[in-house]
Amino acid sequence: MKSLPISAAGFGDATAGIRVYIANRPPMAEYADLVTIQPLHSGETELINRACGNGWRKVFNVYAKLLFALDTKLFAFTQQAATWQQYREQCLLQAGSNTALVFSTPDLQPAKETVHIIAGRTHAKVLLEAGLAVQFSWLNNEFAVDKHNRVLVCPYFDYRQLNNEKLAFLARLIKALDE
Repeated sequence: MKSLPISAAGFGDATAGIRVYIANRPPMAEYADLVTIQPLHSGETELINRACGNGWRKVFNVYAKLLFALDTKLFAFTQQAATWQQYREQCLLQAGSNTALVFSTPDLQPAKETVHIIAGRTHAKVLLEAGLAVQFSWLNNEFAVDKHNRVLVCPYFDYRQLNNEKLAFLARLIKALDE
């Protein structure tokens, strides 16, 4: 599923159907003034990991693991690589990957074509206070959904916060957006 290009700051495919929103960007000079969606190149995630620490490795790992947990009838990520690790290194956030990691406010148009995932309850609250026009139904203390706008809130992309069980739950929520 491809979407219209977004005007935002982040990494990945500007027409991504899976967009993850996080509050911060890697503290590297080359990304400080980023105002568009910039595709990463092969090996760039590893460069970010080395420069910025284990926290970014976790973000990339959890993102790739989520993609491999999605329903293969709806999403073709598993056809592009044999494992989530290979996908992370060879495809994630690159041109044509259908994935984006966004550091700015979600652009919800067109809602029917895109899955928007806000990583972190605190980040979701900041976006709401800044005027994000969504109506969340909180499913529990960590997950929320606005099915009309196809926006989900989940724990931050870190193994401790978004473990395998919670990743599977998030994958089911994504599938439910199309039901």
